[in-house]
Amino acid sequence: MSSTITSGSSDSGPGVRPALRYLLLCLFVLAAFAASLALGSVRLPLHDVAALFTGGRMQHGSSRAILLLFRLPKALTAMTAGAALGLAGLVMQTLFRNPLAGPFILGINSGASLGVALVVLASGGSAGGVLVAGLALSGNLGVAAAASAGSAAVLLLVLAVSRRVQSVMTLLILGLLFSYGVDALTTILINFSAAERIQTYISWTFGSFGGVSWPQYWVLLAAILAGTALTVISIKPLNALLLGEHYAVSMGVSLRPARLILILASALLAGTVTAFCGPIGFLGIAMPHLARALFRTSDHRTLVPSTALLGMLVALVADLIAQVPGSDTILPLNAVTSLIGAPVVGWVILRRREFRGAFGS
Repeated sequence: MSSTITSGSSDSGPGVRPALRYLLLCLFVLAAFAASLALGSVRLPLHDVAALFTGGRMQHGSSRAILLLFRLPKALTAMTAGAALGLAGLVMQTLFRNPLAGPFILGINSGASLGVALVVLASGGSAGGVLVAGLALSGNLGVAAAASAGSAAVLLLVLAVSRRVQSVMTLLILGLLFSYGVDALTTILINFSAAERIQTYISWTFGSFGGVSWPQYWVLLAAILAGTALTVISIKPLNALLLGEHYAVSMGVSLRPARLILILASALLAGTVTAFCGPIGFLGIAMPHLARALFRTSDHRTLVPSTALLGMLVALVADLIAQVPGSDTILPLNAVTSLIGAPVVGWVILRRREFRGAFGS
């Protein structure tokens, strides 16, 4: 099967070139991570950034507080979220054999948006407001809890339907219908909400890595690690699914359990990121294509780690641009990821027409 799932590979030798690409990717991620810590509205010396990890003396007294309270959790959140969205997109593109499939194709994103809308847009006496008040949740934590509840509700619905549906194409269509229906409910809420509440909700839809505190980050990391583990143990079924469900069955893959695990993995990865960071666009669709182009393979043993690394790198770079270093201006993160990613992905697809081979077509 390995000769079939590796499309257009020009690498010869025992993995020397892929190893070099992995090394370069890791170096770029480290450089972007250091830049994310050093640059911002206040520029910090690299000496102070290094001193944070080595225990050395910092040149500026405020550097430690800025790094520990704001920039370090934001940079780690960007890396974690970027990797998670890339892996979720990879899983969905393989499961549905569709190069345009993203991590939110099953309505997970829409469910999170509806949960946030119920809390942010509804009045204080509504069911959503009473629920949040009863749980003693407020601010970012309340929004994250609402988004998680919305994502979980849609996920349970999708899992229930997937047990009765044989075809992934049917499941894809149903997922899109779920998404349209949930989005319609959110739109109705927006129509009857006050202007200031609408502005709060719109600000959440812009996406941000900067609203995650240390306690929230550990919850985010735990959920992402669980989703990543499910993805890693599903590498063999993912490779088999590249050539279609009939081939996967002939290779001993149990379709329904494999499909449930892949849906759960994608929902954990994408839903958790949406809950804590808002709906971050582009990364899930683009990163798998960039990984295939860079490593010239569709083998998930290579794509899983490379997609995660590329997600980390692009998320860090996008967040750095959105912060507009040296200025107090903050750009919408979703706008930055789209402006960076759309031309890159278009170039990759035009240059590598054989990307269709990665989906068995």
